[in-house]
Amino acid sequence: MEQSIYYKKITPEHKWYDLRLKEVWRYRDLVMLLVKRDFVAKYKQTVLGPAWAVIQPLLTTVVFTFIFGAIAGLADAGSVPTFLFYMCGNIAWQFFASCLSRTGRTFVDNRLIMEKVYFPRLAMPISTCISQLVAFAIQAVMFAVFAVIYMFVPGFHVQITKFIVLVPLLILQMMMLGLGCGSIICALTTKYRDLQMLIDFGTQLWMYATPVAYSMKIFVGTPLYRIVNYNPMTPVINAMRYACLGPDCGQFDLKYYLVSVLLTVVILFIGIVLYNKAEKNFADTV
Repeated sequence: MEQSIYYKKITPEHKWYDLRLKEVWRYRDLVMLLVKRDFVAKYKQTVLGPAWAVIQPLLTTVVFTFIFGAIAGLADAGSVPTFLFYMCGNIAWQFFASCLSRTGRTFVDNRLIMEKVYFPRLAMPISTCISQLVAFAIQAVMFAVFAVIYMFVPGFHVQITKFIVLVPLLILQMMMLGLGCGSIICALTTKYRDLQMLIDFGTQLWMYATPVAYSMKIFVGTPLYRIVNYNPMTPVINAMRYACLGPDCGQFDLKYYLVSVLLTVVILFIGIVLYNKAEKNFADTV
């Protein structure tokens, strides 16, 4: 008696380019719960609580204003207060840096939860980036208060341009870039733990390659102007200052900004692909 033989082709459940964003959307309630958890855990058992979201950028701005502004003379903000010049750049950079560094430690910080409960693992870094928005919103209110105060101080001129409407897009881009870079680091740390030690140091070096502590005016007419502008965070910081403080503090160069957006999308795609691949067996290596 002849027997029929059936062959079944075994294929991977997910293709390598499958970002699984639909699955994350189905778990959006969980994402919001994780956002709340991250914010509460960050300031739990601290004396000042969320006030640290104001104290840290305020002290950093004072130091930058004194060292890089008054002593080194790197601000070149025209009639705009140097204090506001540095506050705007510091708030934007700290938001991006916190998204990157917190995302880069996702597997290490959340290993116990990921080993016990199933949920789309991409929800964890996404919730981490969203939770940073709370601190950023507090800092943005602080910046707005100082900007209004300086508007009534003689000798200073703060100009809010029409590009202020781009600020939400700039915030979204910083989140995407931080998520992409952090996901790449998170995926690589499953094999190379040394990267975990270099996150904060590398972020600090990146800051000095970005016009946070200085103005791009010092590079005008030099080869470094083009090189620094290819840093994806440079057009973002420049556009943020231009939108909130006027042309004396920043600029909006469409060519470099589009390059920045393209690099952000590419880095985010690579980061999510590597993260989804690493999360399958991270528990055996972390």
